[in-house]
Amino acid sequence: MGICARNTEDLNRVVQEVQRQGVTACGVVADVKREGDIEHFVEEAAAKFGRVDLLVSNVGPYLGGRLVTSTPDDWREAFDVHVIHVARAIRACVPHMKEAGGGAVVIIASISGWKPAPRPQYGAAKAAEIYLALELGRELAAEGIRVNAVSPGSILFPGGGWDSLRDRDPKRFAEFIERDFPFGRLGTPEEVADVVTFLLSERASWVSGTQICVDGAQGRPTASAW
Repeated sequence: MGICARNTEDLNRVVQEVQRQGVTACGVVADVKREGDIEHFVEEAAAKFGRVDLLVSNVGPYLGGRLVTSTPDDWREAFDVHVIHVARAIRACVPHMKEAGGGAVVIIASISGWKPAPRPQYGAAKAAEIYLALELGRELAAEGIRVNAVSPGSILFPGGGWDSLRDRDPKRFAEFIERDFPFGRLGTPEEVADVVTFLLSERASWVSGTQICVDGAQGRPTASAW
């Protein structure tokens, strides 16, 4: 497994966690916004393992602000981080996947790609990621490459944004759950990972050019009442 990240310390920690599961892993420091970094990562992984079969694009912080206070740079950064790097990563993998006889790509998008929330540049970029999956699923089918998007809803994990809100404003957090979560809770990372694992597997050999929402029928992706 090849993994890239900007922070060396975090990267090494994740590589070690993977290796403790008995999986061979290599880490490459890369900033997906920097030209050439993601391409270098793909080539390093291909050299290490002799082939590239699978790609998961899971980069994308919650960027920007409201329209009237946002700047052109906010919009450029959102699309650079969420959309352009995905296209570059897939493009870098295509020759290796073709040589391997095919492959599978999962783009981690968001329900914010079609359920409105503040920070419109984030939602617009996530919508573009979903479109990429739909279009590239068709374009790359001739190469034996499947492309899908997974759109998580609000996911609760230690140290995350929702975990912080729960500690900082438990009343607002409880109202958010009551209003938008018919199952009465947020999702877990494992529930998203299970869907991603399925899409990468041969069990999903006839699934491509689509997106799968993993949100427990969540109403809207924000705790804000606007």
